[in-house]
Amino acid sequence: MKTLIIKIVTATLLLSSIVFSDDIALSDVEAQYSDKSSVLAGDKLKQSINLGFSNTAGNTDTLNLNGKYDMSFSTVGYGNQKLKVGFDTSAFLSKNDNVKSNEEYTANLGLEQYITDSWLGYGAINWLRNPDFKNLDNKFAIGIGIGRDLFNDGKHSLKFKLGVAYNIQQYSDTTEDSKFGSLNEYLEYGNLLNKTSNFFIKVGASENFDDFKNDYEVLTALGLNFTVAENLSVTIEEELFYDKIHPGTDKSTDTKSIVRLGYNF
Repeated sequence: MKTLIIKIVTATLLLSSIVFSDDIALSDVEAQYSDKSSVLAGDKLKQSINLGFSNTAGNTDTLNLNGKYDMSFSTVGYGNQKLKVGFDTSAFLSKNDNVKSNEEYTANLGLEQYITDSWLGYGAINWLRNPDFKNLDNKFAIGIGIGRDLFNDGKHSLKFKLGVAYNIQQYSDTTEDSKFGSLNEYLEYGNLLNKTSNFFIKVGASENFDDFKNDYEVLTALGLNFTVAENLSVTIEEELFYDKIHPGTDKSTDTKSIVRLGYNF
């Protein structure tokens, strides 16, 4: 018990004392560009809560808060195969000298089912709000697609997903709302370093069918996840988001440093 308390305190101090040059946020590359199945769905309901916090004082006062909730379960689907159901929602807030500099809210609902061999099908509904950096009051996406586990030897894994989505984007400025179809791709590499930690690289991309060359976005995340205690985990992640063209934004690239403490139940 004493060891568990020490681990919890250490993880909390880690989250609250690190100073970042970029915003702290939560991300889910897979949910944004395919479906929500990052949490492995089992026969029973699985849930997790992730929290992150950073505060600095001195020449500038900064405050970063983020939180995320995951849930997943599986049921019987087509051909008596397991149908995975997953949902997550997240929020973060960033302030500098008591002035809000960024905020983002997301919600993702997804279904995933293996069809034959290692092929699977998925469906997803995603929502995002980020009025500051991405100039989005609301972004809705409804998508379907296919995927496959390309390789998995128990230590290294590689999977991909390919699909289409219908998007509705409502902007924060006077830009007219847009509706368009897109091609979505997702690729994930995982490396199980040992029994308590794993390294991952996730890449998601989306291209507007009306202008493949000039209207696309790419989100890349790499990081490390390790177990702190029986139901506690810590994730350290670096995220790079590139948007080729987005109305009302000054920069095409956004980077985020992510630290979160998770409780699984």
